[in-house]
Amino acid sequence: MIRPARPEEAGALAALAERAYADYVPLIGRRPAPMDDDYAARIAAGQAWVLEAEEGGLAALLVLEPADGHLWLDNVAVDPARQRGGLGRALMRFVAREALRRGLPEVRLLTNERMERNLAFYARLGFAELERREEKGFRRVFMVAPAELLAASPAG
Repeated sequence: MIRPARPEEAGALAALAERAYADYVPLIGRRPAPMDDDYAARIAAGQAWVLEAEEGGLAALLVLEPADGHLWLDNVAVDPARQRGGLGRALMRFVAREALRRGLPEVRLLTNERMERNLAFYARLGFAELERREEKGFRRVFMVAPAELLAASPAG
């Protein structure tokens, strides 16, 4: 079940982000931005969502921000113990349906250019690259996809 995160879960979201992004630290040479996000503030702003694990705890998190004409996916993180099981696709379908529910036709995101696995995953889902640029010391790749296309993405 994907639902809004609760205030008491801020620490659990931060811990999940630590686990999910840990392998990227040596790859990009520094901590990815989601590792240092203020999850209490994200929860208070209604931007943080979680996927509960069947056995309890959190399997994944999302940070969504409404923007001008699109839904900004600021962060999607799946617990490493649960990766490669289709949760990423399910989360992206949820994001797309949430965009459509809000009347926003597109989903946009960014990832680090060295996160090649992420770039390939987003491309398979139908995201197109908008631009690459350095921002806050990170080499970022900005991407966009039509929400309708993502919402119809097959499972698995």
